[in-house]
Amino acid sequence: MQIVVWQGDITRCEGVDAVVNAANEALAAGGGVCGAIFRAAGDQELSAACGALGGCATGDAKVTPAFALARHGITSIVHAVGPRWHGGDHGEPELLASAYRRAMEVAAGTGARSVAFPMISAGIYGYPADEAAEIGVRAIKASGAAIDRVVLVAYDEEAAVVWERAIGEA
Repeated sequence: MQIVVWQGDITRCEGVDAVVNAANEALAAGGGVCGAIFRAAGDQELSAACGALGGCATGDAKVTPAFALARHGITSIVHAVGPRWHGGDHGEPELLASAYRRAMEVAAGTGARSVAFPMISAGIYGYPADEAAEIGVRAIKASGAAIDRVVLVAYDEEAAVVWERAIGEA
């Protein structure tokens, strides 16, 4: 499996079959990456599709069509729910690893061969970026999912450095 870092807006990531949304348990539109994905895919369509899924547990992932993101060749949005950071002693590492693993499995289950990931839980959920990236890369590598290419999306240069360091350490 090839793992690369790309800096930019995940909704404009081309050459991937699926994008991962850093989702909340309600699978509702939110801020950050989640809000950007909802706006780019089409708020109404994506909200209706997510509503039909009945939510998603922390550490799990569910899938919807990509709607308007299809213009970039993206066929699916995988909604992965990472944990909120509470100091690391409340099962956060296991839940975060599970969210990445499940996202890989769900993406592969749609037939996707390539997938773009944001840094799950490292935004408004407060997970330390270095730890979140390392857990994510290890979980992606260990997933065993039939994915050929993973793009780790960094919104800015600082996040790109964090992802690159995690790839080197995992």
